[in-house]
Amino acid sequence: MAFVRVEQRNARLASAIRLEQVNGRDGLIARGTVTVISNVRRGSEPEEATAIPWTLWGKQAENAAEYLGKGSRVNVIGRLRNNNYTDASGITVYGYGFTCEEIDYLDSKAEAEARRTRQASAPPKAPAGPATPTDDNVPF
Repeated sequence: MAFVRVEQRNARLASAIRLEQVNGRDGLIARGTVTVISNVRRGSEPEEATAIPWTLWGKQAENAAEYLGKGSRVNVIGRLRNNNYTDASGITVYGYGFTCEEIDYLDSKAEAEARRTRQASAPPKAPAGPATPTDDNVPF
């Protein structure tokens, strides 16, 4: 199967990274969402943000969960993969996934530490409804 290679420069994490153990596999998996701003604008239209869910495996997943948080700036390189499946009622559900192969942390150590301190001292939020972020809850 051919993959589409994707590079996203200077993206921001739209949510905290979730670190999970996958059944039947060694190692951990990290899941998160990056938000990117479109470079294309037409006239006076506002900038358009797109949320892209991604997956990262192994030691990179552990490091990302430890050092990155909501709002962190990253460069990500990876591939799109097909997530189509047939549900219990026989309907085909179409989707895609972005598997991150490389991730670069763009924040300085001081910026990352300040963000972690702010997030640790913030009161916990109640779980939100949908898992996909909207433009309203993106911090920029």
